[in-house]
Amino acid sequence: MAQSAAQKIEYMTPGLNPPISHYCDAVGFGNLLFISGVAPLDENQKLVGEGDVELQAEAVFQAMEKILKQANATFADILKVTLFLTDVDDRHKINPLRKKYFGDARPASTLFEVTRLAFPGMKLEIEAIVGLKPAVASA
Repeated sequence: MAQSAAQKIEYMTPGLNPPISHYCDAVGFGNLLFISGVAPLDENQKLVGEGDVELQAEAVFQAMEKILKQANATFADILKVTLFLTDVDDRHKINPLRKKYFGDARPASTLFEVTRLAFPGMKLEIEAIVGLKPAVASA
């Protein structure tokens, strides 16, 4: 059986804010999906939840859910998540939301505190690496 070469797939997810630079929402390669840093912005690039890390986290997780759905994946398929917070003490505020979206899944995780993020007022940004299920070939 011949093995086909992995192809790069760029994902631009309908209903999300347009990229603020030269990138896409996610890139698939083989059985991996790399989700770009997801910002708490609405589809008009307006900040969601000014000053409220919980509202911002909810917006980010909802956007991630749309990206995952487009790639036929779920939060349970996330292998690694990286969180960027402007205040590391906010992690306890977003942990209930992480549990809500990830359920019993426990991905590898890294948390960074940063002085600021790409859009004024952002309190967090999240990126992820996802393991995709192989496509089933039809007969």
